[in-house]
Formats: sequence, structure tokens, C-alpha cells
Amino acid sequence: MKPDTLSFARRFATPLVAIVLIVFCYGMARFPSLSPAECAKLAVNFKFKKLPLPEIANHPPYKYVRAVHPSLSRISAWISSLGTTAVMEDLDGDGLPNDLIYADPRTDLVTVAPVPGTGNRYAPFTLNPAPLPYDAATMAPMGLVPGDFNEDGLMDVMVYYWGRSPVIFLRKKTAGIEPGKPSAISAADYEPVELSTNGKRWFSNGAVTADLDGDGHVDVLIGNYFQDGGHILDANTGGVEVMNQGLGRAVSGGRKHFFLWDGATSGENPTVHFREVMNVVSPEVEHGWTLAIGVADLDGDQLPEIYFAHDFGPDRLLHNESTHGHLKFTLLEGRRRFTDPKSCVLGQDSFKGMGCDFGDVNGDGILDIYVSNIADKFALCESHFLWQSTGKLDDMKHGIAPYVQSSEKLGLSRSGWGWDCRLADFDNRGVLQAIQAVGFIKGKINRWPELQSLGTSNPRIVHDPRLWPSFKPGADLSGQNVDPFFVRAADGRYYNIGPEIGFTEPMVSRGIALADVDGDGRLDFLLSNQWEPSYFYHNVAPNPGAFLGLHLLLPLAAEADLPLRERLGHPGADLHGRPAICAQALVTLPDGRKFVAQIDGGSGHASGRSREIHIGLGKLDPAIKLNVQVTWRDTAGQFQQTTLKLAPGWHTVVLGKSGANQTVAGKGGIAR
Repeated sequence: MKPDTLSFARRFATPLVAIVLIVFCYGMARFPSLSPAECAKLAVNFKFKKLPLPEIANHPPYKYVRAVHPSLSRISAWISSLGTTAVMEDLDGDGLPNDLIYADPRTDLVTVAPVPGTGNRYAPFTLNPAPLPYDAATMAPMGLVPGDFNEDGLMDVMVYYWGRSPVIFLRKKTAGIEPGKPSAISAADYEPVELSTNGKRWFSNGAVTADLDGDGHVDVLIGNYFQDGGHILDANTGGVEVMNQGLGRAVSGGRKHFFLWDGATSGENPTVHFREVMNVVSPEVEHGWTLAIGVADLDGDQLPEIYFAHDFGPDRLLHNESTHGHLKFTLLEGRRRFTDPKSCVLGQDSFKGMGCDFGDVNGDGILDIYVSNIADKFALCESHFLWQSTGKLDDMKHGIAPYVQSSEKLGLSRSGWGWDCRLADFDNRGVLQAIQAVGFIKGKINRWPELQSLGTSNPRIVHDPRLWPSFKPGADLSGQNVDPFFVRAADGRYYNIGPEIGFTEPMVSRGIALADVDGDGRLDFLLSNQWEPSYFYHNVAPNPGAFLGLHLLLPLAAEADLPLRERLGHPGADLHGRPAICAQALVTLPDGRKFVAQIDGGSGHASGRSREIHIGLGKLDPAIKLNVQVTWRDTAGQFQQTTLKLAPGWHTVVLGKSGANQTVAGKGGIAR
């Protein structure tokens, strides 16, 4: 090498190496993208009709911030960022989940109405806790969970709140009201009863239903956010309310409350009783700041596992080892590989868990876990999670979570300030899409610099809200996020085609409700938005594939000893029951592909799926018979498994006392 060349190389070696490293790191960090033409091609199979939600006539004047405790006044917009929620379910007994239940924080009313576009079958009405204690000045609804809590075949609704414990609105069985028989409904048809009678103030942001102890009855789990007994919404009291102690390892939130079913009655004055079980989990798990809960049977024993999505600290996955009447859960954590950041190991993250859902993304017949965090570029880009199963389910017996973080390689790691998230097949092609609710506070003043400074504050002072930056009305934190709609491309990665299907308007969304409201096999959804209108999206996909829809029901007490019964279509007077929460269907196609789904018990943030199974199958001969393996626990708590031979379409199955591995060929009637 010539002296001049050598001198030049020595002189510029450091900046040249730096440039090479910058280019390399940029290439590694930059997300692959698609051209507008490629995005448009992916969007061809999707089309939705956007409809506003109905409102109660002469509702109270809208408000746009909550009255909060005086010590929280400087962060009133932050405290007011939750409370919109919606679900779709079959309340009127017509066999379709075409009834809407939603809470709008602008009025704090819990409204029941027909889903937009499904007909004016009854007048919209509200669910009011009276005569139970309720003070609208210090209490507000936060979430909804439908379910048949007293096991009479009629759908009830549980509402959970800030400022009090949850209320279960039981459907009355009056003259002429029978399971599977359509009837108009009104507020007079519901009896409010307490879940807990201790009278304490709870601040709940998560709730699920599932048979936690495997005894054949559905139990309840409530996850609280602020500390139990607080005065968050009381603007006329003294003292100082407690915020989170740190932003990465906070374990000072409200408690988890586990309730086991303990009897019920039906009729004009229905009742249901639950027994609270204490000290089920460790203090660190119990006092995480719960924003979402997921529940699903992940290891195939029909004892559901629990996923807690926690704000300000690590999410938690619990392996269920319960027996009848006795709850036992073991904490699972992932194993860190050489290339894994610590926060991308399940149970060791320091992120802000907001939403949770389950779906089989890698096609191994095992559910994966999809979790929303905060992943907003130029703000706080943590990472959303896609905990992908390794298939080593026996690892759970040794305290190991058999999941690896795959959101980055799949294109699902970044989008915005995430809340609820869903995995679903909206075009029935046999491939799941991913949809998220994003956005936090919409205003005119960007407060991210102040929030960044809060993030580096001493964790010993963060718990005092008087030391926080000002987050009052007018502040903006990720308020311009646009909800993403991720579709999987031929390269195996997901790409956001939200703008191509009409997601162009920033909305501070929270919950995502899923249901096939008209029974056409195309999943519809609803986005619930904070301090602005919410919308129902009717799926009018132009060329959907085949699908399998299953109403998996447990028999009512009088029919508990009957064998499994099945027929085409939706539930009715001849075939009805109560949803078999966490019952699983595993579908095997002739080419060997497998699809798995379960009856959901309310997983997610402030919303949920209707209580059916929907599986997209792609292009199939409509006459083909599919092998459908169904597993469940019967009304006596016994593990059951059977194989059905079913054609694509909707089917109603009442799960009786079938023997293990029994094969039932569905013929469009009742299977004997």
C-alpha cells in the first residue's frame, strides 16, 4: 500500500467504520415495507362498512374528562384515559351475537341495543345497578363480560367499574322466556346482583370467566389497577392517591380477585353466588397493574392458563394446576437465548402490557399469545409481543414458558400506543390477521418530552402524582395514532394495510369486539374509542373462503346426562345450553393443515369475542367433511374429547357425556 493511501486509511478509519456500522444497524432496524401497489393487492380481499353506534335518547350531556381526586388534578387527562368498552353477544335468544353492550365514558351509561344494521328488534336501554349502591360522581364503568352466570341458558352481563366491585346483571326468566326462544329485551328483564359483598372500592381494568378449578362451573377473575380502597374519582376528599412505584417494575397496584362458582337460582328473582379465594398468587403477581387478562387452555388439559398484561412491569403467565374447589397456579417464565434482550423473554419484560389475545400464528395446532405494549416511533418504542409456541408443552411442568418472542421477525412489533389486540381471520383464507386499538390522549400540545423525562425519574418519587408533569386536557400523547390492520404477505411477514381498507382517521381506540353478527361466516368487529364516537365495522368481504363456525355449549342441568348432540346452524329452542368456555376445536384439513380455536371467556382489554368459535379454512369443497377434535370439561368437571365429522358452515353442538375419542358424523340433524 502506498504511504498516501495508508495515511488516508489511518486518518479516516474511525469515521468509515462508524458509517459502515450505522448503515448496517439502520438496515437491521428498518422494517421491510411494501409498495402501494403491493398493499392494495393485499387489501383486495377485505372490505368493511363503518357504522356509528346507537345512542340513548336524551342522554346526559357529554363530558370529556373525569372529575378526579384533587391530588390527581394535574394528570386528569391521564387518569381519564380509560372507560370505553364494548362487546357483542346473543342477549335476546335469536341464536346470533347481534346484541351490543357498550359503555361510553362521555355519558358513563352502559347501553344495550341491537348491533347497527341488524334490525330494530327492541329499543335501546341502559343497565343501571340500582337498587345496589352506585354514585355516578365517584364510580364509572370500565369493562363488560357477558356470560350465563347462573347456568339457566339465558345470557347475563357482568359490568366492572372504578369505584366499586363488579355487578352481574342476571336475565330474569319470566313467563314465556325460555332458552333458545327469541324475545324482545328491556332493562326490566335484568336483576343486578353483587359479585362481592365486601363493599370495598375496586378499580378494575380486567375480567375473565373460565372454569378455573375444572369442576364444570364457570368462575370469575377480576384484575384491579389502582390500589383497592382508593378514591381516584372522588373530587371531594383529602390526602394523596398512590400512583405506580416506578415505570418498569411496579408491583403496587390493586389486587387480583379469584371467585369460584358457589351456586345459583333462576326465575323472576335470579341469584348467583361466588366464593372468593384468597392468596392464590404471590404478592408480586397479585399487585401488578392489570390492564388486560387472557385466559385459555394452553397445554390441552382443559384447565385454563392465565396471562396478566401489566402496566409498568412484567407480564405474568400462570400454569393451571388446580383441582375441584382448590386453585393452584405456577408462575412460568421464558428462557433467555444468547440473542434475546431481557425484555423479550416472557415474564422478564419491563414494558406496559395493554391487551392480550390468542391464536395459532405458526400453524402447529397450539395457541400463540399476542400482546400490545407501547411501541410508538419517535416516542417510546418498546415492542409488541407475539409469544410463539415452541411446542414443548411439557416445559410448563418445570416452570418454563414454552414461547419465544417473534413479533419483530413477523412485522408485528411496532405500531403505536397499543391497547386491545386481536388475531382473527376476516377473509376466511386460513391465515390470521392482526388488528390493534392504538392511541392514548388526543390534544394539541405534544407532551412526549415530559413523559420521557418522567420515564427517567427516580422510581422512589414517581408514586406521588403531585410530582408528575402536567397531563391535563389539551395534552397529546400518541393522539394521532391510526389503528393498524396487519395482513400476512407471501414472505411470511405482516404488513399494515389499514389505510387501504379505510383506517385513515386517528382515533384513541381501546377495545376490539369480535362477532359474526349476521351469521354469514364473515367476522365483524367493533372499535370502542375514548372521548369520541365508537364504530361497528360490518364485514362485507367480496370473496371470502370457507369457514367453520361452532357454538359449543354445555347442557343445562336437566339435560346433563344426555349424549352429545349436533346440528347445522345456530342455537334455538331445540338445541341450546350455556357457552362451554375454553372448550377447544382442532380442525385438520385433508392436506394436513391444522387450525385451533377456543371459546373465549373475555380475554383482552375492555372488550372481547362473542362466545363462539370461528375458523377460516380457505378454498374448500363445501360438501367436504372435516375432522374436528373437540375437548372440554363436562358439567361434572370430567375431561372429555370427541371427534366430529363436519362440513364447513355454522354448527351448534351441545357437549354431553361423550366417551373419549368417540367419532360423531354430523348430518345436519341431531347426532346420536
